[in-house]
Amino acid sequence: MNPLHADALATLARWQAPTAEQEALRQAYLAYLDARDDACARSCAPGHLTASALVLDAAAERVLLTLHPRVGRWLQLGGHCEPGDATLADAALREAREESGMPGLRLEPGLVHLDVHPVTCSLGVPTRHFDVRYVVKAPPDAEPVRSAESDDLRWWPLDALPAGTEDLTGLITAALGTP
Repeated sequence: MNPLHADALATLARWQAPTAEQEALRQAYLAYLDARDDACARSCAPGHLTASALVLDAAAERVLLTLHPRVGRWLQLGGHCEPGDATLADAALREAREESGMPGLRLEPGLVHLDVHPVTCSLGVPTRHFDVRYVVKAPPDAEPVRSAESDDLRWWPLDALPAGTEDLTGLITAALGTP
């Protein structure tokens, strides 16, 4: 078993899901990881784990979202796990750094949310992303730098998110620790 797969199993085994829905997803992720040695590899066509980061500003008043070029929607930062990622948390922080262009990002401990969604990603065929989501805090006055992975990148006030981001509500609620 590769280190990332082992970390995914351990991370999900110890995570205390905050809701029954999240617990059901946790159990499904664990079963999928038990069934597939390649569950963390983007080459796993039935679906694969991804890691994302909800990047909050230092005051936790704004969230950094990317206008994803393939999806055409505002999303949290994140993506596929890479062979060099030892942990899911490493993958989430790496993606946040790459996609935000900001130095000094700090990963908050522990995953906060799970989400499974259908997607046609780099494989070119329909698949599923089993997304494991973390919170990353930016240093004060951090300014993002858009990369080629984004059509736009900007801070949004948590109480004034763009249209079409309603599916981020559960992630944001979990990240802020609010009921």
